[in-house]
Amino acid sequence: MHAIVIEDKQLRWTEAPDPQPGPGEVVIDVTAAAVNRADLLQRQGHYPPPPGAPAYPGLECSGVVSALGPGVDDHHVGERVCALLAGGGYAERVAVPAGQLLPVPVGLSLVEAAALPEVACTVWSTVVAHDRLRAGETFLVHGGGSGIGTFAVQLGRALGATVLVTARSAKHERLRALGADHTIDYREQDFVQVVHEVTDGRGADVVLDIIGAKYLARNVEALATGGRISVIGFQGGARAELDLGALMAKRGTIWSASLRARPVADKARIVAGVRDQVWPLVAAGLVKPIIHATFPLAEAAEAQRVMESSDHLGKLVLLR
Repeated sequence: MHAIVIEDKQLRWTEAPDPQPGPGEVVIDVTAAAVNRADLLQRQGHYPPPPGAPAYPGLECSGVVSALGPGVDDHHVGERVCALLAGGGYAERVAVPAGQLLPVPVGLSLVEAAALPEVACTVWSTVVAHDRLRAGETFLVHGGGSGIGTFAVQLGRALGATVLVTARSAKHERLRALGADHTIDYREQDFVQVVHEVTDGRGADVVLDIIGAKYLARNVEALATGGRISVIGFQGGARAELDLGALMAKRGTIWSASLRARPVADKARIVAGVRDQVWPLVAAGLVKPIIHATFPLAEAAEAQRVMESSDHLGKLVLLR
């Protein structure tokens, strides 16, 4: 097969050994794979794959099952699936634990399905499973133009929350169409002030943050009493001071987690939750993949360049 390998912080399309399914695994012939910011970090040397994961980038894909490992009896060769990966999506084939497979949602193509597993699992595991976002609460989403952001806006709307989102002003109209109640231009507006204005001073019940250190203190300011902050990225740095008194006064919580290095059993639990609770929303048209552009798999470097520019809205997808 061919795969994208990283050499001297550059992406190169080259021949690679075919994966073999281990116990409890299947091999997928990849149709499409989505690009995530973690892939850029891996190329730059900041986010190595966990032990045992393929060395190639790629945290989600779609395709057709082509081989079954020992102990897999609930899937079949020829089955159309999408999958959450620990790595390896930028390749023509990838081996993945069977518990990380998802059916292609009703009404979606394989290309569209490739844009869902990583964002769906990340957002569901934080916003729903951990933060327990409920109808009537206020949900603040940072980085609304990203794949995570566009998915979180839709999920928040589907759950009945009031959704506020930070993004460049050029993306606001599309984000409102996806379900954002209020859009905030982070370059021109103070999101803390806007949150308090919109909520009559109450604050946000749940904050989903991909920025990290740069927004930490201001997220606490924007938080409602009993509010929850989930930090899932650190584009604005990884180290910051925290006023514990301010957090304690609001009885707030801060939680941080990544998805990639979690144990296989934990990922299987998350995937099952997404299948049971999110896939029906996708089938109903309440949540959909937002794809900005597609690229041939061999041109992954160009797709990553577009992501680095932050001019896109939604996902960038690689096609085999």
